[in-house]
Amino acid sequence: MKKSENLNRVLSINEKDKTPKYKQIVNAIVNDIERGYYKKNDQLMSITELSIEHLLSRDTVEKAYRELKRLGFIESVHGKGYFVKANRENKMRVLLVMNKMSSYKKLIYYALLKGLGENSIVDLQIHNYSADSFEDIIDRNLGKYNFYVVMPHFLESKEVFLPILNKIPKSELLLLDKYVHELKDVPTIYQDFEQDIFSAFEKNLTKIKKYNKLYLIFPDDNNYPAEIMKGFRTFCAYNNLSAKVFSSAESALADHENNVLYVVIEEYDLADVIKYSKKNELVLGRDMGIISFNETTLKEVLDITVITTDFEAMGRRAAEVVLQKIFVSEKNPFYIINRGSA
Repeated sequence: MKKSENLNRVLSINEKDKTPKYKQIVNAIVNDIERGYYKKNDQLMSITELSIEHLLSRDTVEKAYRELKRLGFIESVHGKGYFVKANRENKMRVLLVMNKMSSYKKLIYYALLKGLGENSIVDLQIHNYSADSFEDIIDRNLGKYNFYVVMPHFLESKEVFLPILNKIPKSELLLLDKYVHELKDVPTIYQDFEQDIFSAFEKNLTKIKKYNKLYLIFPDDNNYPAEIMKGFRTFCAYNNLSAKVFSSAESALADHENNVLYVVIEEYDLADVIKYSKKNELVLGRDMGIISFNETTLKEVLDITVITTDFEAMGRRAAEVVLQKIFVSEKNPFYIINRGSA
């Protein structure tokens, strides 16, 4: 039996938390047994040591240890102290924090889940582009997981969300979908939105040039990277193509002309453009064109041309990084899938 070196590092008491302090001790130790930081037969601090180290009353620590004994996690040996009795499942615990839930983000989640295998537990939280929501998620879950996989898409500036990301130990953090220059020493699997859209369009320049104008429908809610618009504008300027940017399908369709290629970001805008083509008996790929952003099964069924990153590849690669604990800074595959709509 040996004394664990982990208790000082993982145990923290949150004075603002309404959870009783003894229960916070119980939760912290149970979490770390389940995460594998405590092994069977590791010795914990004595009641006196833990009381002094964390400025807690002996009664609080005694109550916590009694609860841990009752739950079967620790045992006491007369004259020697308290020892870890069981490891429980000892599975790797991963927290995946996404900016939003969508059909294509689900592909990442399921690919990550499959890649990690049965010896891992993946919990999913959504921050909805809000740094406040993200901070609440991290504050409630810090120290409870082996790895934190985060999509850092926020409405707020980097000055707001970077300090929150920095709360997570870099050895336990993986960033997905977006590259953050200030965190270049953190493993990242990202999309290069500006270069990706430019390159995908360049490879299909002949098909695109058959249209008189290109209309990008880019929502103004700030939920999408501005680099998408920049890549679109750069491509059109570089190839001397007539182009406009609209914030909604309604405004774009009000300016409709024949032989226009619509580049659509949001699915509800895509639905409006498709309905407009059917109502006016316009043949997609001939009278007007549609290219949608991000692949889904429904777009495949509807024969909609898409430009998309490989979300399943992103999830699989994330699983490899987590399992192998390797450092990567790599761009996820991005391509165009040509179908009948463009």
